[in-house]
Parts: sequence; C-alpha cells; structure tokens
Amino acid sequence: MNDNIKKTTPNGWTIENNGWALQDFEEQAAASSGKVKVATVWLDGCSGCHMSFLDIDEKIIGLADLIEIVYSPLVDIKQFPGGVDVTLVEGAVSSDEDEEKIHEIRNGTNLLISFGDCAVTANVPAMRNQFKVDDVLTRAYVENATFNQQIPRFGVPRLLKKARPVHEIVNVDLFLPGCPPPSDAIYYVLGELLEGRIPDPKGKTRFGA
Repeated sequence: MNDNIKKTTPNGWTIENNGWALQDFEEQAAASSGKVKVATVWLDGCSGCHMSFLDIDEKIIGLADLIEIVYSPLVDIKQFPGGVDVTLVEGAVSSDEDEEKIHEIRNGTNLLISFGDCAVTANVPAMRNQFKVDDVLTRAYVENATFNQQIPRFGVPRLLKKARPVHEIVNVDLFLPGCPPPSDAIYYVLGELLEGRIPDPKGKTRFGA
C-alpha cells in the first residue's frame, strides 16, 4: 500500500494506510458480516507454512469465532471468492498458473501477506534460477527417471524462467518471514490485525526460522 490510501472492502470495511493504521477489525466485523474473511493460498512451496498455521492448536478455536476461512487448501473450496479481507500467500511464483492465480488473489484481497520465506524471497524454489528451464525439466524427468523418460507437455503448468517472490509480481502489504514462520508468530499477526493494529513480526520470527 502507498501512504495515505484508504480502501473500502466489498463488505463495507475500511482499511486506511496512514503510517500503517487500520480501523478496528472487530468493530467493522460487527457492522458487516460478523467475521473477518480470511484466505490462505499455496503456490510453489512445501506446505510447511500451512502446517505451522495448524500448529496454532487450540488457540485456533478462539480465532474461529472472529474469522471465516473462505478459501484455503485446508478447506474444500475450489474457487477464490474475491471480497477477501486478509490473504496469506505461501510459496513462490514459479509457473504461469501461479502468476495468473496471484493476480486474481491480489485483485480480490484487501490485505495480502507474504507468508513464509518462499513467498518473501522465493527461497528454495529459486534454487533452480541459475539453470535454464529446459535443463531443469530434463534433469527431473529424463536423467533422474527410471521409467517413462519424457518431459510432460500437457496437463501441467508451464514453468516461468525464474521462480520469483510474490512482491515482484503484485503489491504485498505485509511480510511474515520464516521457514516456516512459527505458529506463535502467525497467531500474533492475525491477533494484531483483529485488534486493528498493523503487526510488527520482528522478534517473533526470522528468515530460515
């Protein structure tokens, strides 16, 4: 977000960035649907960040009273709904499918969080960036294959030339590093947002944590 920008969500909430100030999420929820609409997304990553999200354990019950998970690999919803208040994005943008999806998510999300090191820096997926895509595919599907040695051409997303962090493709509002971010850091970030404050995750997590 740029300075002094005020956004109104599809459900009537206001998110105002004036030195990172948010109106109280709970007050706005009470005036609208009653819950904050939250999504989580998994691009090119290992799912470790989502596993850490689940490691919030029993505290997730308290969050469930305040948020509604409207899209996630953790729930059976196939289409990103739009009108989402907060989206946590795990993973790098590595394929044409990832790129298309992250634009759709950005357009349908008020507050977008880069969730974990792969989203923040491209991290492990970027290890292939020093090689040509054809060389990577040949290594994976021909040289390291015992049977059916061929590069798939149909039914799989096309790899981009390089794996890229989310913020190189779309605007990101908040960065939550870690590999994965600790569950306490995730809970802290969501809790601060629900209290209408912009979280500062420094000291709660770090790259490679």
